[in-house]
Amino acid sequence: MTKPDILLMGPYPDWDLAELEERYQVHKIYSAANREAFLAQHAPNIRAIATRGELGASAELMRSLPKLEIVSCYGVGTDAIDLAHAKANGIRVTNTPDVLTADVADFGVALLLAAARQIPKGDAYVRDGHWATGNMGLVTRVCGKKVGIVGMGRIGSAVAKRLAGFDCEISYFDINRRADLHYSFVPDLTELARRSEFLIVTLAGGESTRGIVDAPVLAALGANGILVNISRGSTVDESALIDALERRTIKAAALDVFASEPNIDRRFLALDNVVLQPHHASGTVETRQAMGQLVRDNLAAHFAGQPLITPVV
Repeated sequence: MTKPDILLMGPYPDWDLAELEERYQVHKIYSAANREAFLAQHAPNIRAIATRGELGASAELMRSLPKLEIVSCYGVGTDAIDLAHAKANGIRVTNTPDVLTADVADFGVALLLAAARQIPKGDAYVRDGHWATGNMGLVTRVCGKKVGIVGMGRIGSAVAKRLAGFDCEISYFDINRRADLHYSFVPDLTELARRSEFLIVTLAGGESTRGIVDAPVLAALGANGILVNISRGSTVDESALIDALERRTIKAAALDVFASEPNIDRRFLALDNVVLQPHHASGTVETRQAMGQLVRDNLAAHFAGQPLITPVV
């Protein structure tokens, strides 16, 4: 039986790649010396794209693949996939929700603790020998604080559940109030920031949320406020954030995502009031294995003519 041809947009872990190559003819566009020549050679046979959230699949790419049937995304975010083009052309799209929720929520809390309790600074304080000359300065507690969650979806609600264990007072901003949650709903993001000591961004990416955390929101968060972003870099106006950090009109930030990954704005590196991470909130062995399995299961379901497990389009 002939293996279906799939286009792999970026590297997958070895355990996923081995499984994919066993069932499919895998074409690695990221390894191609000449992308245009590579596509010209293989495009006529490609029936599926396996991609990652940050790599996506553009309308231009999909148009170049006349037999394309499905885009299976390793990640929750689909803002880099042209969903409108896919839907208009009968191309199915899947992602990997739920399996990464717990790890991303854990990491959001970890980032908050790292920024508030200045854990990276404490580590450096010991390593650099400063402790011998005196105790490190005092930091900010997390327990009992007012937390605003920007986006109360799967990850936002998981973060809220964890911070409830810290006796935090939780409010949230979203398109609509969630009837199944008892947390305070604040329909105005600037007002949520004004009420909050910590603001945690868990929104989906895309044009509707681009730059939604802007200068007025940061000003409302204030000089004692801490921002955590575990969503997409596009959701925060980075210029406004860097300005607020430099002028210390907010206390600190902890960021796992950036506007231009992995080539982030170099101004972040000079700041001592920001914790920086390499978009690694879901980066545990357990979650990445589950994500890869879900990518493969969606592809298998499609080619077997069965319902998709986690359809987006």
